[in-house]
Amino acid sequence: MTVEASPAPLGRSAFQRFIGGYGQEIVVFLSIVFLFIVVGAINPRFLSDTNINSIFAGNAYIAVAAIGMSMIIIAGHIDVSVGALIGVIATIAGTLAVSGYPVWVAWTVPVLFSIVVNGLVGALVAYTRIPSIVVTLGMLSILKGGLISATAGAWISDMPPEFMIAQMRPFGIPSAVYFMVILTIIASLFIRYTDFGRSIYAVGGNMEAARAAGINPERTVVGVFALHGFFAGIAGILFATQLQVIQSTVPPNLELTVITASVIGGVSILGGTGTVIGSTLAAILFACIGSALIFLNVSAYWLRAVLGLMILATVLADMARRRRAK
Repeated sequence: MTVEASPAPLGRSAFQRFIGGYGQEIVVFLSIVFLFIVVGAINPRFLSDTNINSIFAGNAYIAVAAIGMSMIIIAGHIDVSVGALIGVIATIAGTLAVSGYPVWVAWTVPVLFSIVVNGLVGALVAYTRIPSIVVTLGMLSILKGGLISATAGAWISDMPPEFMIAQMRPFGIPSAVYFMVILTIIASLFIRYTDFGRSIYAVGGNMEAARAAGINPERTVVGVFALHGFFAGIAGILFATQLQVIQSTVPPNLELTVITASVIGGVSILGGTGTVIGSTLAAILFACIGSALIFLNVSAYWLRAVLGLMILATVLADMARRRRAK
């Protein structure tokens, strides 16, 4: 069974085992620190409270969505419909909020909807053996087309203040940051120390070996997709409440950003290895890079090129590690 950090050879110190198990996460973290130091020295406004809040709170929903995506990829699958799902969740939440429903209904119903939709996707992937990229491409078209047909891209505004959970600031810190940090910690502990979490690694590493070990791969796949739906639902609520208006459309390229955060955060695109901590750090790194480009007067369009290079470098490094392991 594959676990989050591969067993280390005898004779290695605890520090060496830690570096070996979390090497990519450490690289991403040090990259964030490097950006803060260098860009802050060039343009001190980069370190202002407003910009730091924007980096962390404004992109917390991406980090939350990347937690579930990391689990999906670790299990050996992928979901290209997550951006459309977040757009639909935000629209449902905003519509319920302005229609007079209690805020707890406007928060919980979209999350339950997300869990059900992704659970159905997981069932199709698990029991029909249709590749996940095909199923989620179909779901992407259904969600995107259905959203535009139902709303015509209308804007939702005048939402009640108590609905805007992402704008709340307990102890002066945006609540979206609390969601990002707490959910990352819980998910990291869950996937590492529970039987279901370890089964995700096992199924992604070798499905037949997992079945021989007594794990039901089909149930695991359905469960991990449903769990991914939960995190996508939370991300949708945070996305819906971070601004005063919601546009009833699918956020452009959001699914690519979420997948990229997982991969650059250290999750192997081939499945079986990775952590959710890395995906959260990678989401923060993207926000840092985007903000740094602005403060350095560099076109923000370069962000996509930088992310593309980072994906290629990460995948090549992962392939090299697998060759050395063999």
